[in-house]
Amino acid sequence: MSATKTYRIDWEGIALSVRWTPNWLNTEINGYPIAHLELVSDDRVPLPVTETGYRSHFTSREAVEIEGGPVAYARKWLDVESLSDAWKAREAAARQISLF
Repeated sequence: MSATKTYRIDWEGIALSVRWTPNWLNTEINGYPIAHLELVSDDRVPLPVTETGYRSHFTSREAVEIEGGPVAYARKWLDVESLSDAWKAREAAARQISLF
């Protein structure tokens, strides 16, 4: 198994770890290594890609490299998913003051 690297980032005020394994378990599909990307927010705060604060994602190493590496890939993924109606509604609800 190739080494897993962990990167710490802040996305929209949420601290999280991006864990990247470019050749997960030394496995391949059609000659392409299977890569593994994990996102884990501190205190498991919800993210646009997961309500639990943890997301495991299998992809190709090339897809991540095209985006500029695991941190750039993670940021773009979060940015795109944050445009969803579900995330916007969640953010709006979090900003509302509850009287009950």
